[in-house]
Amino acid sequence: VLKIAPETAIKFAAYEQIKRLIKGDSEHTLGMYERFCAGALAGGISQTAIYPLEVLKTRLALRKTGQYRSILDAATKIYVNEGLRSFYRGYIPNILGIIPYAGIDLAVYETLKKKYLKTHACDEQPGFWMLLACGSCSSTLGQMCSYPLALVRTRLQAQVSHPSVDKVNTTMTGVFRTIVKTEGLTGLYRGITPNFIKVMPAVSISYVVYEYSSRLLGVNMT
Repeated sequence: VLKIAPETAIKFAAYEQIKRLIKGDSEHTLGMYERFCAGALAGGISQTAIYPLEVLKTRLALRKTGQYRSILDAATKIYVNEGLRSFYRGYIPNILGIIPYAGIDLAVYETLKKKYLKTHACDEQPGFWMLLACGSCSSTLGQMCSYPLALVRTRLQAQVSHPSVDKVNTTMTGVFRTIVKTEGLTGLYRGITPNFIKVMPAVSISYVVYEYSSRLLGVNMT
């Protein structure tokens, strides 16, 4: 929760600001490619800002009983035993994965919403179920394109630095090759079903809350 709140806020804020910069003084409507670029940049900015919390979340989820007493204790032990770099373990595959995911997710969502507005009355905003459907479609497409890199990122985050660890398996390419060699290509999508079960409602609900909050606050989205 401490991770997702600022991550989502930064992503949406950055997305709207980048769209305004791309659009400038022009009155033309942004296309799919421009929305994709804005979404990719927004996703990269938000992930960079909160990435240490992403690593901390993974390590807490995989901890042994009694290993960490609290979030602060976990952060302190990781820093003391493994150094600051451990908080950025898996950063490169994460960024490589978030660029297509955030770009596709935001671009597809907004494109579907715009299509709906074009076929309905100008003053009729998409309802709850329509927003939920748009969010589900966009998050599904984004996950399908970026999941292998998300899996590699998670495995890198879960690794604990140790002198005896094979260095080949502490790199993005090393982990990728190990997965393909031992589990096959399907191994790159291991765990995608529970991930869909988690991500689809989470992303869809966040879009619904974002839209309704924007309307309530009178925010004019480009």
